[in-house]
Amino acid sequence: MSVLAAGGVRPAGAPVLSGDLVDAVRERLRGTAPGDDELVRAVEQVARDRGAVLGSAVLPAAVQAVRAAILGAGPLQPFLDDPRVSDVLVNGPRDVWVELDGRLTQTDVDLGSDDDVRALAVRLAAADGQRLDDGVPTVDARLPDGTRLHAVLPPVAGGCTLLSLRVVRARTLSMPELVRVGTVAPGLVGVLRALVDVRANLLVSGATGAGKTTLLAALLAWAGHDERIVVIEESGELAPQHPHVVRLLARRANVEGAGRVDLAELVRHALRMRPDRIVLGECRGAEVREVMAALNTGHDGGCATVHANTAADVPARLEALAALAGLSREATAAQASAAFDAVLHLRRTGPGRTRRMLAEVAVVGRTRDGLEVSTAVEADESGVLRRGPGWRRLADRLGIAGLTSLGPGTTSDPPVSPVPVGRAP
Repeated sequence: MSVLAAGGVRPAGAPVLSGDLVDAVRERLRGTAPGDDELVRAVEQVARDRGAVLGSAVLPAAVQAVRAAILGAGPLQPFLDDPRVSDVLVNGPRDVWVELDGRLTQTDVDLGSDDDVRALAVRLAAADGQRLDDGVPTVDARLPDGTRLHAVLPPVAGGCTLLSLRVVRARTLSMPELVRVGTVAPGLVGVLRALVDVRANLLVSGATGAGKTTLLAALLAWAGHDERIVVIEESGELAPQHPHVVRLLARRANVEGAGRVDLAELVRHALRMRPDRIVLGECRGAEVREVMAALNTGHDGGCATVHANTAADVPARLEALAALAGLSREATAAQASAAFDAVLHLRRTGPGRTRRMLAEVAVVGRTRDGLEVSTAVEADESGVLRRGPGWRRLADRLGIAGLTSLGPGTTSDPPVSPVPVGRAP
């Protein structure tokens, strides 16, 4: 990619191919699942039929462009392939934005007409077996490479078809890398390691794009290599560096309304798969009941993520989700306080909110008023830590009840001498 002087971003080096050439290759490959060799031969043959010869310098780029047009996201595919891009947002044929290195940037990509954008959305939805038309004008889908697609057709979308593509990266960051980029304060590493080692049940919270999945993957990499981790997700985003991870993926109903397998059902199946740790990629519905039940039946070391603005908002979020499963506020407080030991809350900060950081470690408890999440440790943007009212309960859970401080960089009132926690990254 190259950043243009005008401020736009566009994929570099992609050839402009005529629509009839792409259509001819598509027709030639209709009904097949072409591999690289088949695609190369089809492009060469179609070009030859038109009296053109693609040299060794042009052919690879032409094949890549045809692959994107037929099997990928068309002109948007180079953005999905760029490791710096996390989201691609289409508001119109010439109104395409990408989140590049954590900052939204407008591109100069031209997708053609409104009908071309609609056709692209319909084709991408069909790649996941989803229907997108006037009868079903919205869709959530998962592309073959794991990219998450959300699309809305007019008139539900105000003018043009709207597309949102969330890129799933195969590479995960290790804990030392998270420390280096400022996501995790060095003084918190020992606490996090201790939480994994004592098999605490963890709830990772934060807004969309705050880094919940990235942090969770780094934590799971610390799990013993003799442990079996069963991961349950809507899309395969979580990729911990661990030798024994099995994955269960939810499936939406097909165009005929059949074949749906939801997260709650997968949690129940996971219990029969001899898990050492059960991990739910994201709690966003009634499946929270099954997760809390699983973590209350001897399956310790489990993890889940949830959307929340602050750690203090987690109780309200859990109550809202549990209500979808028919649980009362009192039942939710009883289940959640027994199921989860700690909340790890991330937020986006810094100029343009481009930096992701672990801002708070909190403990979960129950009071007469209901579920309570109490801050144990909070970090500021410079990495300085401060103990909160939940610190003693966290220390007790980690088996370090005699500890008086987190280590260098920690502030407290009154000051105390530093004592290291856990192991280094």
